[in-house]
Amino acid sequence: MNNQKQQKPTLSGQRFKTRKRDEKERFDPTQFQDCIIQGLTETGTDLEAVAKFLDASGAKLDYRRYAETLFDILVAGGMLAPGGTLADDMMRTDVCVFAAQEDLETMQAFAQVFNKLIRRYKYLEKGFEDEVKKLLLFLKGFSESERNKLAMLTGVLLANGTLNASILNSLYNENLVKEGVSAAFAVKLFKSWINEKDINAVAASLRKVSMDNRLMELFPANKQSVEHFTKYFTEAGLKELSEYVRNQQTIGARKELQKELQEQMSRGDPFKDIILYVKEEMKKNNIPEPVVIGIVWSSVMSTVEWNKKEELVAEQAIKHLKQYSPLLAAFTTQGQSELTLLLKIQEYCYDNIHFMKAFQKIVVLFYKVFFPAEVLSEEPILKWYKDAHVAKGKSVFLEQMKKFVEWLKNAEEESESEAEEGD
Repeated sequence: MNNQKQQKPTLSGQRFKTRKRDEKERFDPTQFQDCIIQGLTETGTDLEAVAKFLDASGAKLDYRRYAETLFDILVAGGMLAPGGTLADDMMRTDVCVFAAQEDLETMQAFAQVFNKLIRRYKYLEKGFEDEVKKLLLFLKGFSESERNKLAMLTGVLLANGTLNASILNSLYNENLVKEGVSAAFAVKLFKSWINEKDINAVAASLRKVSMDNRLMELFPANKQSVEHFTKYFTEAGLKELSEYVRNQQTIGARKELQKELQEQMSRGDPFKDIILYVKEEMKKNNIPEPVVIGIVWSSVMSTVEWNKKEELVAEQAIKHLKQYSPLLAAFTTQGQSELTLLLKIQEYCYDNIHFMKAFQKIVVLFYKVFFPAEVLSEEPILKWYKDAHVAKGKSVFLEQMKKFVEWLKNAEEESESEAEEGD
């Protein structure tokens, strides 16, 4: 037996040199900046040529590593120091956003440059988003004209989906808000965004990142009111944004009203206290009575566990609603409010199948009770029956109401006859 270790085989062969063009060059930020600026200077202000240069340069320059430097140059003309200033000893270029003309058309053209670059090099998306967040925090370090250009560009990029609306978080920086920079910047941004899309598309983007209820934070705490926001943005030519925020505020107030109302009912608070609270909220938030009656109805119907048996639920509903009739009657002082309540009852009975046979009984109850007035009066019931009902369960509910409506019409005719005889 041979105890000597057997020598392991080795691989040998010719080592090939990597071709120069296949190597990705590595630079420090200064060298990277010099290469980009030199290339931009050679292309001049032709943005089509700029886009082609950036596309080609990504094959040999390390965009992934120096994304911040790249975007600093394209926006400000050179590498930015903390605070947003350009370092004096660094190269700079005029082929950038800040040196361009201050108009929407030019910013749209620059947006295309960023769009093409990020589509070509998808890994730049995150770096670009971080860059814009940083630039927004640096706003005080830029001139008014530079801020305006950046705002218009950002609006266009938000509209075409290159940027996510979450970048707007940077505008809530305390110092920017305090000095009015955030609000002024937002005016230009939203103008260009809405110009590209419409207010509904803008609202959808804001909702997606839970920013739809935060727009008033663009102002200091002592100015965070719907009135101030509406006045500021309407005067700046953004009436649709003002109306959107007012509607959002109203929706929020309505949700809060319903939540509080349900809590008061579950505690068993006296009706007079609940009515007083609701009327104060109506006045404070400018909520019309027809809207309020819908909220009251939903709240009343959500305070009880309903029986699953159809033959028992009608009796349970009548007992429950008779108890809450004084509360409902307080908010049906207008014909439109009564009609709204009728439609709410119709929809509820259709959506909750056990209530299908209870519709007529509920309407009759609300017509007959007096606290000190009825919840529903004759005219809105007749209007609902004639042409104001909705499609949900229409044939079933109209059939249920047929005899009662005939009785109402006969009673009305008799009243008119008696009135004529009295004359």
